Amino acid sequence: MQRIEEPVTTYKIGYFVGSLATHSINRTLSKALIRLAPPELEFFEIPIKDLPLYSYDYDSDYPAEGRALKDAITSADAVLFVTPEYNRSIPGALKNAIDWASRPWGNNSFTHKPSAVIGTSPGSIGTAVAQQNLRSVLSFCNSPQMNAPEAYVQFKPDVFTSDGEVVDDHTARYLRDGSVQRTVGLG
Repeated sequence: MQRIEEPVTTYKIGYFVGSLATHSINRTLSKALIRLAPPELEFFEIPIKDLPLYSYDYDSDYPAEGRALKDAITSADAVLFVTPEYNRSIPGALKNAIDWASRPWGNNSFTHKPSAVIGTSPGSIGTAVAQQNLRSVLSFCNSPQMNAPEAYVQFKPDVFTSDGEVVDDHTARYLRDGSVQRTVGLG
């Protein structure tokens, strides 16, 4: 009997790193997630650092950076937000990118675009408050969210290599398999 192979579907996942820092621990987390993801997920970063501050003055003539952002979101099957927590909220640069993507009125790139949220910080509750803030914004933007598993990741040194390899087996299993509403101390 001949075995019939199922076609493999590849899903394009655009991801945002909420921090602009070159050596951001959230950038490291994004690399780890990509390494641990199943092969049918293809990731590409959606850059946000070159966006000017949003103003509706741009709505009639979007700059190239704003158009590139919207095009990247459109080309993705889903988006992943990997965000730090700044002052109990999301970083300004990430909020600015969301504002660009959701405008002009009636041309919201997040409408019906599936999204997921994760992040890490040195604090014991990870980025729990920022994630809730971001989920609220994404709800308003009409983006269906993957609400579980939730991951509130406390970053501890020596768990990841700089290229995103997870050297702690427990952490690797957790990031690969997930767990609902669980805080993980990485290290």
